[in-house]
Amino acid sequence: MTRIHPRPTRRAVLGGAALTAVAATAGAGTASANSAKAPASWPTEFPLPDGFLPEGIAIGSRPYAYVGSRADGAIHRYDLRTGKGGVLSEGAEGRVSVGLKLDHDGLLYVAGSTGVARVVDSRTGDVVTTYQLIPSTGHFINDVTLLGDRAWFTDSLDAVLYGVPRGRSGEVTALPLTGDWVQTPGVNNANGIVGTPDGHGLIVVSSNPGKLYTVSLRTGRAREVALSGAANVGNGDGLFRIGRTLYVVQNRLNLISVFDLDAKATTATLRRTITDPRFDVPTTVARFGNRLYLVNARFTSPQTPDTTFSAVAVSV
Repeated sequence: MTRIHPRPTRRAVLGGAALTAVAATAGAGTASANSAKAPASWPTEFPLPDGFLPEGIAIGSRPYAYVGSRADGAIHRYDLRTGKGGVLSEGAEGRVSVGLKLDHDGLLYVAGSTGVARVVDSRTGDVVTTYQLIPSTGHFINDVTLLGDRAWFTDSLDAVLYGVPRGRSGEVTALPLTGDWVQTPGVNNANGIVGTPDGHGLIVVSSNPGKLYTVSLRTGRAREVALSGAANVGNGDGLFRIGRTLYVVQNRLNLISVFDLDAKATTATLRRTITDPRFDVPTTVARFGNRLYLVNARFTSPQTPDTTFSAVAVSV
């Protein structure tokens, strides 16, 4: 796959500007929500490189998807109109890219698994800042969301969230999780993360045993969200929110559970589930217009240099 040009062509910029002009932020707690319509002619599935080991995907107001690799931390950019793309940010030995989010100023915030968070320029692919949040062993910096003046990262192996200033430098905030939070040793706990509908807190999914929590940004106190119509959200991975609708990707179950939240996100009522025969352990999710885009991590398949991977789109 060829390396993409660090800046879109004039045609792409004009097309993106037109889409941006008709897009409106839909309250997902990140910079990735928009309401521009994806025409039916756009592909609903496109291949990723063999052996890429994808997990994270981010989309902004323009029709480009950014996908990160667990194999070497590379980030690729794809044009949603064609499914074509290439390398934006080169990989490196020991580098990992899992969850990622795109800010309105063009910065990608990347969860780096081994205690690391990175900020990458989505136009040039340059690494702007690297934060060593915690030691590289015994931790798993897994996913990230943007809320207020910080990017918030989950650690699946520790009951702590980390806040990184949005921009090019600043101090890291550690927010220990207390209250109802249950930390189960030896498995992935905190995973996907989004802002609450009122913008004053965070919603975090614990993959094991499959619970949703709201978290106070001021105290770190976690309150379990009561689930109505669903026993749990086991294997919960990426989260996405549009207003008071919360999408929970349950990776090994090959489905997305769609919940209605009450005003304070104390209760989540299961409205429906989304599944698709093309799902093969989808992990994270991003939105463009009337579509949700997911990457298939294929955790239950051999993870070799020859393993094939793809991204798929389903209707919101």
